[in-house]
Amino acid sequence: MRNLINITDFTVEELQALMDKALDIIAKPQEYAQSCKGKKLASLFFEPSTRTRLSFEAAMHELGGSVITVSGAAGSSLSKGETLADTARMISCYADICAVRHNLSGSARVMSKASSIPVINAGDGGHYHPTQTLADILTIYREKGGLSGLTIGICGDLLYGRTVHSLIAAMSRYEGNSFVLISPEELKLPEHVVEKMKADGIPFEETADLEEALPKLDMLYMTRIQRERFENPKVYERLAGSYILDARKMHYAKKDCIVLHPLPRVDEISTDFDSDPRAAYFREALNGKFMREALILKLLAEKDLPAQEENIYSDPRFVCVNHKCVCTHERGIKHEVYYDADGTLRCAYCDEIIEA
Repeated sequence: MRNLINITDFTVEELQALMDKALDIIAKPQEYAQSCKGKKLASLFFEPSTRTRLSFEAAMHELGGSVITVSGAAGSSLSKGETLADTARMISCYADICAVRHNLSGSARVMSKASSIPVINAGDGGHYHPTQTLADILTIYREKGGLSGLTIGICGDLLYGRTVHSLIAAMSRYEGNSFVLISPEELKLPEHVVEKMKADGIPFEETADLEEALPKLDMLYMTRIQRERFENPKVYERLAGSYILDARKMHYAKKDCIVLHPLPRVDEISTDFDSDPRAAYFREALNGKFMREALILKLLAEKDLPAQEENIYSDPRFVCVNHKCVCTHERGIKHEVYYDADGTLRCAYCDEIIEA
């Protein structure tokens, strides 16, 4: 059975097919209005969400399906001690497909292994957010005319930014792309993402200076400093407001440099830039609905296909100690690991290094 846990679960060709399908839905919505008649989407959002949750639910309704929902862990049996695996088994009795958001890295993977319906990762902690990346790539495709040969700036919280990690994984697979990574020292990319970029020979540079980076960019991906990811509020307060993009700064950017943002924004993009045609973030949110429609259709159509093969090993000798990883919280979980391109042993749920 096909799931979407990481954006790399789909090939470049599959991503192009999803974009083509989304563009067809945009052009001919009535032809898809009954495509999911009689089908139910389980919308499981154990963390707060506006765009992702509503776009999934709107997508299913526009395809003629229906939605059942859980909002917040407190309103679910997770608050009673039910495991994510059992939640997945239970939801499989009631729905045809599910989208899940949870605060722990690897949570969607746990659910996909127990579920008998397709599982879509709608954000697992600070790890990955592949359907936001679907919104991102369709926006880039429509705004720039392609996905190759771009200098991509990514600014803000690169450490905990799950949208950032997924976007880099996707755009690294297109020829001629390079990255300018803009962040405070404390919020630089996780080591496992950096090492993957190096292993794949992806050109990138790191800087703390947004204004210096702007003139060279074809697109800029802004992100907020995420209060909810910080254990120490004083660290958050010190880093909040590190970057604020406004109309004055964008004067130094290319005339066709688009600005994306997964939203919500706090103060990192000034409202005085919203009327600029390069401000693509609200168009990006709309594109997300169309890509989620295409995704739902794909996964329902491929429900009976074999699951993706994984070079992952279960070994009780190796235990992840990342307290934000699902395997340090979920009862009965098998500790699974894999070796990356450099031969480093990593947790299969959160990608952190496992000390042998």
